[in-house]
Amino acid sequence: MSASGKLFRLDAGFQQYDWGKIGSSSAVAQFSAHSNPSVKIHENEPYAELWMGTHHKVPSYKSGTKKPLNELIAADPEHMLGQGIINEFKSKNQLPFLFKVLSIQKVLSIQAHPDKQLARQLHAADPKNYPDDNHKPEMAIAVTDFEGLCGFKPLDEIADELKRIPEFRSLVGEETSEKFISGVESGNEQENKKLLKAVFSKVMHAPDSEVIEHASKLVKRAEEHPEDFNKPDLPALLIRLNKQFPDDVGLFCGGLLLNHCVLKAGEAIFLRAKDPHAYITGDIIECMAASDNVVRAGFTPKFKDVENLVNMLTYQYGNVEAQKMALENFPRSSGDGETVLYNPPIDEFAVLQTTFKNGTGIRKFKGLNGPSIVIVTKGNGYIQAGDVKLKAEPGFVFFIAPQTEAEFIANDKDFTTYRAFVEPK
Repeated sequence: MSASGKLFRLDAGFQQYDWGKIGSSSAVAQFSAHSNPSVKIHENEPYAELWMGTHHKVPSYKSGTKKPLNELIAADPEHMLGQGIINEFKSKNQLPFLFKVLSIQKVLSIQAHPDKQLARQLHAADPKNYPDDNHKPEMAIAVTDFEGLCGFKPLDEIADELKRIPEFRSLVGEETSEKFISGVESGNEQENKKLLKAVFSKVMHAPDSEVIEHASKLVKRAEEHPEDFNKPDLPALLIRLNKQFPDDVGLFCGGLLLNHCVLKAGEAIFLRAKDPHAYITGDIIECMAASDNVVRAGFTPKFKDVENLVNMLTYQYGNVEAQKMALENFPRSSGDGETVLYNPPIDEFAVLQTTFKNGTGIRKFKGLNGPSIVIVTKGNGYIQAGDVKLKAEPGFVFFIAPQTEAEFIANDKDFTTYRAFVEPK
C-alpha cells in the first residue's frame, strides 16, 4: 500500500441535537466549518456531535472524494484493519469504535447502554428504538471543563438524602425508604444492589402527577433551604436542571441518585455498559463501541424504556473518583511533546492525547497493530507518514492504517491531537 493509502484526511459529519451548543460557540460547529469550507454555521442552530468512523448513520468520507471510509476498508481490509482486527471483530469493512466530539449546552437524557446480549434482544424486538445489535461502553475525555451525572452515589449518601429530603422519601415511599436506610448499613453488596434497584424502580415508576408535585417542592426546597441538602453544590444543580426540564423525574433519578461529576480539561471517565449517566455541560472527546443504542430515563422528550432500564442496570455504586481514568504512559512514542494513553478495560478502543506545551517539535509514533483516527483540537502542525505530509489544524481528521509509522509535527505550543485506535488482544 502506498503512503497516501496509509495516511489521509477524512471529512466527518455532524449531528444537530437540541442539547448542542449554539452556532459558533460549539466546538463541533467550529471544527466542521474549519475543516470543510462548504459547511456554513447557522448561528441560531445547535451543533451537538461530530462523528468520526464507519457507523452507517453518519459515515466519514475520504477528503476530496465521495468514498465512505467503510468502502475504502472493504476494498483492502487486511491493510486498512489488519488481520488481527478482522479475526477479532468479524468485520471486513467496519471500525469497532466510533470516535466523537460533543459540545453540550443542555443536559442530555439520563441514559444507559445495553451489553451485547441485551443489545441483540432489543434490536430484534424493537429496531426502531434500538438501531443496532452492539454494546456501547464509552469513554469521555474533557476538552473544556465538563459536568456530568455518572453512576450511582455511595449508598450512605442516598440513605442520608432519604432522611433529609421529604419529597424524595415520599416519592420512593415510606416502606422502601425505611428498608433502604436500615438495610444498606448492614447488607452485603448483592443485597445492597437489590435495595438500590427498589429505590430506583419506585422513582421511575412513579405517576407523572406525583413526580411533578414532588419535583416542584424539591426545587422550592433547593431555592429556600439549600442547607437541607448533604452536598453544597446540589441545590444549585437541581435549580439549573429544572430550568432546562421543569419538574422532571431526572431531578430524582439523576440529581439525587447519581454522582455529580466535574472534570478538568484532560481528565476522563469510563462508563461501562449498563452504567447510568448524563452529560450536563462542556466539550468532550468521546469514544465508544460502534453503536447508537440508548435506553433513556429522564431529561428527555424522547422514548423512555423504563422497564428495560430498571431491569438492565448493574446497580454498581460508589464514589465518582473511582470512575475517573488513570493516565498512562505510551512507550511506543518518543521525541518532543507528551503523549498520554487513556486505556479503558475493553477491547474496542483506547485513545492517545498528544500535546506540545513546551513549544514546537516532532513526536514520533511506531506503527500500531490496528487502524486509528486522529482529530486536531487546537493549534497547528502537520502529520507525516513516509513521503506524505498533511497540514493539521483544528477540526482536521485523519485515518492512519495499521503498522504505519507517523510523525506529529507541532508548529506551536497549542498543537493538540486525540487519536482513537484499536489493536488485537
